[in-house]
Amino acid sequence: MNLAINCEHYLKGDCRSCQWLEKNYGQQLQEKEQHLEKLLSAVKFSEENYLSPCQSSLTHFRNKAKMVVSGNVERPILGILQDPNDSQSAVDLCDCPLYPTQFQAIFPVLKDFIARAGLVPYNIKKQKGELKYILLTQSQYDDDVMIRFVLRSEIKLPLIQREINGLLTKLPQAKVISLNIQPQHAAILEGEKEIFLTEQQVLEEQFNQIPLFIRPQGFFQTNPLVAEELYGTAQQWIKDLPIHRLWDLFCGVGGFGLHCAKILQEKNINIELTGIEISPSAIYSATLSAKKLALNNVKFQSLDVTKFSLDQNQQPDLVIVNPPRRGIGKPLAEFLNQLQPHFILYSSCNATTMAKDLTYLANYKIEKIQLFDMFPHTEHYEVLTLLTISSDKK
Repeated sequence: MNLAINCEHYLKGDCRSCQWLEKNYGQQLQEKEQHLEKLLSAVKFSEENYLSPCQSSLTHFRNKAKMVVSGNVERPILGILQDPNDSQSAVDLCDCPLYPTQFQAIFPVLKDFIARAGLVPYNIKKQKGELKYILLTQSQYDDDVMIRFVLRSEIKLPLIQREINGLLTKLPQAKVISLNIQPQHAAILEGEKEIFLTEQQVLEEQFNQIPLFIRPQGFFQTNPLVAEELYGTAQQWIKDLPIHRLWDLFCGVGGFGLHCAKILQEKNINIELTGIEISPSAIYSATLSAKKLALNNVKFQSLDVTKFSLDQNQQPDLVIVNPPRRGIGKPLAEFLNQLQPHFILYSSCNATTMAKDLTYLANYKIEKIQLFDMFPHTEHYEVLTLLTISSDKK
């Protein structure tokens, strides 16, 4: 069997998360491009507007590990469950080739900490135990890490507090450590309550000299090198356009809006940026970035995107949308189509829903489009599209 990368877990059949691992990378990219072109056949699209795809590294490209904890407290297993309802089907993935090489030294320390703090892995069938997941994130900017322990309750908090200094001594790069409390017996990754065990609560990342902050319960791209290219491309696409007022909808930690606002303000253009995102944690991070950049007339708010948009009576020059997999949806797409901002920058992690949204944006044409391979070895990809109002609609 010829694999795109060497993975013993795939060869053994232990893990098939990388469904396309048997396809060489050239074939993976070709099939993604063909899929995107087929989806776009129903909208105004010219091949000359299509830019070459942004490629990814094939290994060590992820900045995050989401590890199911199973086994026993003395010998915990960090990885996945082949059967989501059976803790006995655990596969240890500490040597997954997608993770940063630095994680190799961190996982053994975490396993030792689990034993020292008595964090009994949660048993799904018996509905007993405490520790459900460990979520590990690294910043490519300075290699600092964030560690989150997802627990069923707070009962182990005193033992964790007793052992935390030892963990910090062994892992000085662990700048943010927290407990997330998820009491439900359900396939839910995290709960609402977050207990910080470190004074620092955010992990700093930098893309294109733009500081961005990773915080628990806030979305952040998992492929930082491709994400940096994505944000940088958006910045270059809009820097010479006549833009003064912009909305960044589904803004997350503000990556797109901050990149665009910074390049425009560097050209002495008076801009007004409004970023909207439902997650308060993400808004906290975006606001922190704006303050660090000393950007003027920038405001981030935790609101429902559609409700915010429909309540506005001002027309922005540029609307940035970076929705979840469901897309922006018909009501918002039709509203933007009637509002007619001069430009729409659409970043999508699901080209199928994006293509559907584009059919509602009938007043627009595709000016530029580029595929970003954020998720190698799978069928998934990110796509960035610049839409301009059709000349007959101005």
